[in-house]
Amino acid sequence: MPVTVVVGGQFGSEGKGKVTQLLAERLRSRVTVRVGGPNSGHTVVAADGRSFVLRQLPSAAVLPEMLCVLGPGSYIDVEVLLQEIRLLGISPQQVKIDPSAVIVTDQARCAEIEAKLFQSIGSTETGTGAAVAARLARDGSATFAHNVPKLTSMLVDVPALLRRRLNAGQRVIVEGTQGFGLSLLHAREYPFVTSRDTSAASFVSEVGLSPLDVDDVVMVLRAFPIRVAGNSGPLPREIDWVTITTVGGHDHVIEERTSVTKRVRRVARFDTEVVRRAIQINAPTTIVLNHLDYLDHSCCVSGGPSQATEDFVKQVEESIRRAVDYIGLSPALLIPRRLALRVSAARV
Repeated sequence: MPVTVVVGGQFGSEGKGKVTQLLAERLRSRVTVRVGGPNSGHTVVAADGRSFVLRQLPSAAVLPEMLCVLGPGSYIDVEVLLQEIRLLGISPQQVKIDPSAVIVTDQARCAEIEAKLFQSIGSTETGTGAAVAARLARDGSATFAHNVPKLTSMLVDVPALLRRRLNAGQRVIVEGTQGFGLSLLHAREYPFVTSRDTSAASFVSEVGLSPLDVDDVVMVLRAFPIRVAGNSGPLPREIDWVTITTVGGHDHVIEERTSVTKRVRRVARFDTEVVRRAIQINAPTTIVLNHLDYLDHSCCVSGGPSQATEDFVKQVEESIRRAVDYIGLSPALLIPRRLALRVSAARV
């Protein structure tokens, strides 16, 4: 069955949104499913060059005639979702929500702020974790999508919808959220984790599909892994953005802020431990390595690889014991590894 799952192999912000969008274009998929909640944002660039940060809709929502699906395991901030629909100018009929998706309420957001989760574990305090807890409590405190009149026209049995699309031979792309190193079940740094599992298997379950439906697991990595600001947990080989700007020889300041809180991200040099474990548990069929342009300013100018990026990719491949299939050199560009090798060879 043709299902692609996109998963992050580090601590989030690996570029899953870009990868999902480009995969949808190349595979001609017209169905993308976003899992998770509003506690993470995925950045995408539309055909007209405009950049969007989406916290609820799938990243491929910027593509024409895309069916955007939120499954039963989703957590929804209603106002954020409606704002994104208006921002992209898409029809609400293009958005399908399972009635069992849970709503992130004002009470959930207040509960996380009052618990001071940013100070204790670097939480974004968007209320997603509290909404998960309400669902698990089974005490009637959870609000579901079928309880919200504003969402009524978008409600549909998502597992049944996806099964019909698969039976018709259509490719479905499941866009994972955050990174494997934040998994509630598998990360080594509990309690500095997110409120859910972030493995490919969990994503498939949350949207109501079978593992047997999946034929492609795409793991996205970044050359310099990040964690969110604050006391967000261990980050091996941590450096700062000044170091990246200097080492890469950039003529502009390199710095990232989180798409949700806008705080400066923590950053580090590439480390293999979490990636190897992510590969072990997710068994990816495809690996993407993003943000290679940070290594060498010449890539920002040419849009192509350099000897420095080629040497780095080889080191990564040796350390994780897997080949890299695609490299990312800009917010809107993925290059097949074989093509990158030919470009590098031509420049020597």
